[in-house]
Amino acid sequence: MRTSEDTEQMVREQYTTTTPGTSLERPKNEYVYKIGIYGWRKRCLYLFVLLLLIILVVNFSLTIWILKVMWFSPTGMGHLRVTKEGLRLEGESEFLFPLYAKEIHSRVDSSLLLQSTHNVTVNARNSNGEVTGRLNVGPKMVEFHGQQFQINSKTGKPLFTVDENEVVIGTDKLRVTGPEGALFEHSVETPLVKAEAFKQLRLESPTRSLSMDAPRGININAQAGNIEALSQMDIKLHSSDGVLLLDAETVRLPKLPEGTRGGSSISQGLYEICVCPDGKLYLSVAGVGSTCQEYSRVCP
Repeated sequence: MRTSEDTEQMVREQYTTTTPGTSLERPKNEYVYKIGIYGWRKRCLYLFVLLLLIILVVNFSLTIWILKVMWFSPTGMGHLRVTKEGLRLEGESEFLFPLYAKEIHSRVDSSLLLQSTHNVTVNARNSNGEVTGRLNVGPKMVEFHGQQFQINSKTGKPLFTVDENEVVIGTDKLRVTGPEGALFEHSVETPLVKAEAFKQLRLESPTRSLSMDAPRGININAQAGNIEALSQMDIKLHSSDGVLLLDAETVRLPKLPEGTRGGSSISQGLYEICVCPDGKLYLSVAGVGSTCQEYSRVCP
């Protein structure tokens, strides 16, 4: 319902239709109208504007405080700098979640340190997100999972390569310094086996056989010592196409058995080396002629 005051403030306009040649004066407005927001609406508007200003000031202050605490700058945040080559981080940093990066390297004048209270794990993934390689450094061991593990020198020469089929050592020399030497469960292929200076070289198979094979020959050389071959059973020297050559100033066989014959014989300290049909060697007392037949009772 409209009150009497609202009724008095209503705009009254009169439209007069006149004919040509007649002029009529428009009646003057009898009332003055005020346009705007008044009363409690005006006070609410001012309060709302004031509240917005307070929120704006608080947000601006918090933004300045965060920028100051986090050390934001046009080049980065704190010790983190944004360069053309990527991100540069100075000082020590702690990552609470996994870090994904294409390349991580330290400064020229310092080393790169990766440290963790449990372990450090480096994963390599393919385009499908599957792990193709993993390096895990734990408190007790270092594990690597992948198709191949390779260590290269500064010039790019492979020094150590491991895969499912073989282990390749690309250095010119492999040195084993352990007191027990090196233990191999399977075969070893190498062009040279050499001991350190003034130390002995020993090849041993405690419970099985020891075999050395080479298509073009085997050379055993001791420049300042002796060569000993010890066996509990037999030592066999076999040449399929060549000869067995013993080239020395003196060849000694101190434990050859001495052949016997029916009667007694007088030895003058000279003996003759004889061979049984099965290849066994024995000694017989030397005479003017061969005495092997007379002393052949040692042959089976």
